[in-house]
Amino acid sequence: MLKIINFRKAILLIHGFAGGIYDYGDLANDLESFRNFDVYTFTLPGHDKSKINKVTKDDWIQSAEKQIEKIINNGYKTIYVIGHSMGGIIASHLASKYPEIKKLVLAAPAFKYFSFKDDKLDIIQSIKIVPNLFKNYDTDIVLSRVTKVPFNTVKEFISLADSHLNDIKKIDIPTLILHGVNDEIVPIDSVNYVYDNIKSKSVTLIELENLNHGLFINDRYEEVKKIIIDFLTNYNLTIKEKKKM
Repeated sequence: MLKIINFRKAILLIHGFAGGIYDYGDLANDLESFRNFDVYTFTLPGHDKSKINKVTKDDWIQSAEKQIEKIINNGYKTIYVIGHSMGGIIASHLASKYPEIKKLVLAAPAFKYFSFKDDKLDIIQSIKIVPNLFKNYDTDIVLSRVTKVPFNTVKEFISLADSHLNDIKKIDIPTLILHGVNDEIVPIDSVNYVYDNIKSKSVTLIELENLNHGLFINDRYEEVKKIIIDFLTNYNLTIKEKKKM
């Protein structure tokens, strides 16, 4: 039996911790309507408001692997993955494992979170950050997300980040890293870790002025979308570079 080859390109979007695909705003629809992209999304286990207290980091990884394998089984030979926050950790794992993934976009990848000093969590500085969460984000959104996540699930997120740090060192495909300069959740240390340790020689880190953790729902969305589309459609990729925009 001949295996069907799909000559279109697939894009998989992976959302972050305590969030959902809604954190991407219009990005999925806009990418779907652009050229020959087929866009796939899904909700990570426990993020549909059911049994989040029973979910583990392995559930998140297995769910993402199931999604990418479904796309591969549909005949796609070129797959791009976009991961936001915790979704960036999961996207990095997929990119390190599946050769069908040809490009990677990491939006505020949360390998490190809050404030770190000498690779250890700075408790005092992290506590100081909390008021800024309410200053830079809608209070109702912050409260709804914080209060619905039990502590054992937060520990699973921390364990996920710690156990997948080395995945970055196995990634050898073109990678775009995006980070909001005003991001109070994922520090610049996290994106610098990815930039400094990724195996790929084609990687661009863009720091976006006046943006916070919500990279896809803001007044610069059209600009962010263009950066991503330009990266996904550009075959003359740069060597490693950092820039602010």
